[in-house]
Amino acid sequence: MNALITWLDSRTGFKDLMHEALYERVPGGARWRYVWGSTLVFTFTLQVITGFMLWSAYSPSTRTAWESVFYIQNVMAFGYLVRGIHHFAAQAMVVLMAIHLVQVVIDGAYKAPREMNFWLGLVLLQIVLGLSLTGYLLPWDQKGYYATKVTTNIMSATPVVGAEVQTMAQGGTEYGHLTLTRFFAMHAGILPAMLVGFLALHIYVFRRHGLTVHDVNHAPETNFWPDQVLKDAIACLAVLAVVMLLALFKGAELSAPADAATKFDAARPEWYFLFLFKFLHFEAVNRLGITFGAIIVPGIIMGIIAMMPLTYKFLGNLGHRLNTTFIWLLGAAIVVLTAMAIIEDNNDPKFQADVAESHRDGQRARELALGPDRIPVEGAISLMRNDPFTQGPRLFFQHCKACHRYNGHDGRGSLVTEIVKELVEGKEVETTVLTKPTAVDLNGFGKREWMRSVVVDYPAHFSWLKNSGWYKQAAAAEAAGTEVTYLDPDNSEMADWSGSRDSLMSAENADNLTALVEFLFAEADHGFQPEDPKTRGDFTDVDVSLLDKGRAVATEGAWAGDLNGTSCIDCHSTIGQDFVVAADDEGDGYPTMAKYASEAWLRDFIRNPGAARHYGEKNEMPAYRVEKLSDQDLDLLIRWMTGNHLPSEVPDYGSQLNAFEVVAPQGAADATE
Repeated sequence: MNALITWLDSRTGFKDLMHEALYERVPGGARWRYVWGSTLVFTFTLQVITGFMLWSAYSPSTRTAWESVFYIQNVMAFGYLVRGIHHFAAQAMVVLMAIHLVQVVIDGAYKAPREMNFWLGLVLLQIVLGLSLTGYLLPWDQKGYYATKVTTNIMSATPVVGAEVQTMAQGGTEYGHLTLTRFFAMHAGILPAMLVGFLALHIYVFRRHGLTVHDVNHAPETNFWPDQVLKDAIACLAVLAVVMLLALFKGAELSAPADAATKFDAARPEWYFLFLFKFLHFEAVNRLGITFGAIIVPGIIMGIIAMMPLTYKFLGNLGHRLNTTFIWLLGAAIVVLTAMAIIEDNNDPKFQADVAESHRDGQRARELALGPDRIPVEGAISLMRNDPFTQGPRLFFQHCKACHRYNGHDGRGSLVTEIVKELVEGKEVETTVLTKPTAVDLNGFGKREWMRSVVVDYPAHFSWLKNSGWYKQAAAAEAAGTEVTYLDPDNSEMADWSGSRDSLMSAENADNLTALVEFLFAEADHGFQPEDPKTRGDFTDVDVSLLDKGRAVATEGAWAGDLNGTSCIDCHSTIGQDFVVAADDEGDGYPTMAKYASEAWLRDFIRNPGAARHYGEKNEMPAYRVEKLSDQDLDLLIRWMTGNHLPSEVPDYGSQLNAFEVVAPQGAADATE
């Protein structure tokens, strides 16, 4: 080994290089406060290594970016770990950079002759922040897409050249392929090259002037090797351990594929930029404009920091105390604003609902991408756009929540509320109040419990109608003696028949009721699961052994006790028949029960609820023509309601029924069913 080392040294002179690098004198002894620069270099090295690994599997285009990151995250061996390390090391780098800056200011490492090195450090700070911003977009998911879009919009607020800067960053006037490729070029090429160059200058100037010692009498003078190297190595190991633990147990999130056509309200910058986000949302800052809050104020702050060497030069120790005070106040302000933003978001029900939907979409995107269809040539975005489980709640929110609820919520997990203005002690006060539904809750539509509830407790099942204005007006007019035709859940033949609850639910009718419910459930076609796993729903199979008896109960009347001799067909003549829309169908005065709650029935009902075969003149529901609800959207909505989609293990939105004074109808489906 000695001969080999001597031969290498004679050819390269590496011994002198190693001696120059490792045997620097450390006045006052090795200290933990000096480790921050080394941890930053280590974290950047970690970023470069994992970045090259990610680069080998990443494809920067709008149709392949999310897909390649999904491949890295879910298919590539240890890809989730590599991406997690890269993700959390980037966050660690920002934190370490901030700590290093504070330590430099406190120790006065900006003083002459080290001004140039201080300014080089500020340039490195800007490059690191640039790497954070450009990397956020690369997965091309909803979270990164919309957060970066906000960032580029802020660029447009730059005085004089704002619009040109935004256009250059975006690669045009709109977000698209060129935006992604430019951000990738910045993140993987231009900014890392700049960082390496300025880092080399930074280290060169640092070695030229030596370490800034806080207290030369702290301990006897020592060498960089091995004492300080040991502390630096331990600090780097601690950083690596934290990053590894986060990568293993938390992991880097990948939300749903970016879709400009889908509104995304959960967009936030990374947590270390939340202070600026919160600052920009103060009312006073808003009034002064985004240019003031996002360009002028940060520019002034960076200017003050850059002027610190001159502040000390002209004011001496007073200048140093001012610099130290300013950096501590700035750090405290950043911490407070970040905490305010986090607390505000945690207490914002709408934002939390948006975050929950974002997580739900991300999980569903993973399910679909791993499903039988995998990712089509059109890209993962087509999976989400054509998925009833994803789009159904959005379409319900858009078209149905004004009257209906789904398990008490708006289809997307939130209560429907409105702002009411009231005069309190002469002052107008705004209060957020719960908006009650005016039509039946559609959770569990067509399931067994839905059918059972309609049969045994019709008035309670449709009791939501009583909240509507038309019902109250009609009931008041009827009470005044006016003859009114309207749908009254308490006063109808069905209400009277369902009122025989004791007989319906008696022991002697238990088998009849079970068989009837099973028959109605089978008629809705929700229970039969096709062999093709791509289209089957999450409903259980029908018990075919009960169907003949259920049909007999519905069409012939096989009840015991007070209900003996009655049957559904007495009023609903089409029960048990196929659903066929006839142009001259005038109905029989009662809603059709032919394939009630099936996809065919539901499609016809939504398009024309006022038809004689449905509610006729009693109808209050608007007809959703194709101009208002396209055939494709209607199909997605219906398939979601009937469960005709790829099964999902993603948790559904929780029940909000307990928020209403009107309790859920007896027998209503549970939220977890």
